[in-house]
Amino acid sequence: MARYYRADLEHNQPVSTEITGYAVSALFYLHTATGDDAYRRHALNSAHFLCREAWDGSVLPFETHAVDGRFSYFFDCGIVVRALVAAWRNIQDPEFLRVATAIGHVMAADFAGNDGEFHPIVTLPEKQPVERDPLRWSRMPGCYQLKSALAWWDLFEATGESHFAALYARALDNSLRHYGSFLPGHPDQLKVVDRLHAFLYFLEGLLPRAREKQCAAALCHGIHLVAEPCHGIAPEFERSDVYAQLLRIRLYADWAGITPLDRAAAASEASTLAAFQIESSDPRANGGFYFGRQGRNWMPHVNPVSTAFALQAIALWELHQQGSEPALPRLLI
Repeated sequence: MARYYRADLEHNQPVSTEITGYAVSALFYLHTATGDDAYRRHALNSAHFLCREAWDGSVLPFETHAVDGRFSYFFDCGIVVRALVAAWRNIQDPEFLRVATAIGHVMAADFAGNDGEFHPIVTLPEKQPVERDPLRWSRMPGCYQLKSALAWWDLFEATGESHFAALYARALDNSLRHYGSFLPGHPDQLKVVDRLHAFLYFLEGLLPRAREKQCAAALCHGIHLVAEPCHGIAPEFERSDVYAQLLRIRLYADWAGITPLDRAAAASEASTLAAFQIESSDPRANGGFYFGRQGRNWMPHVNPVSTAFALQAIALWELHQQGSEPALPRLLI
């Protein structure tokens, strides 16, 4: 799966391991929600690509055909692990769990930093940390990495290995200690919206322990921290993934009994999110979601992850409105 599609140029960006991982999780979610076996077949094909072409037994690159050097991201590894565990849950093929477990161990060994943190990026094949940039969240360790650490929780549930539960707990503790300094984090309002997206990863990463006092408090606080700037900056810049992630975490927090759903805000976010969906004669764009909008102008990126988050958020919103059973947190894309 390409990182995104340039609708204006009719051109896909290079194939990304992270985005392919998200696609696998999204396709399995769609199979669960609809029963359509085509989603399952595509998910398994992409999962086999991750196991047999992207993963070489020791490293997982950022892109499979990188032209500007080879890097591996802690965050991407976690997204791929979660996708492979989802594939294993679906068909019990040991290859998926074997590779997921191996990548989980690599995350712990190759990205370990000081004071419980994890390096965000390492070079390949040297596996040396890349120089950090305080103004670019993806080049710094931070609370957003807790979403990736969900991979260790998934591996703990799948294998029973307490080592993985301890790794998740380490990431959780570090995130809870430092999340308060993540926002706004940048003097540029547009970059603040980018950081809202990343901060929502932190809130998603809390879900396995959401009912614990400290995690529940962080969820309640975090939803407020995101909602205010999200809506305040919207006339200048808004992103579909931020609306989708915020709506999803509101619903999961309500289902967990942590904080009652703000129905007016959720309805507004669902309606705004739906406006990002594309109707196009281009089949590569039709049905997808634009990445963002500046003022009244759509940005020309049709983003697979934004689309996956948005379709799930809208589906979960419909489930909530129908009074259906809560969705399982492990199904979160």
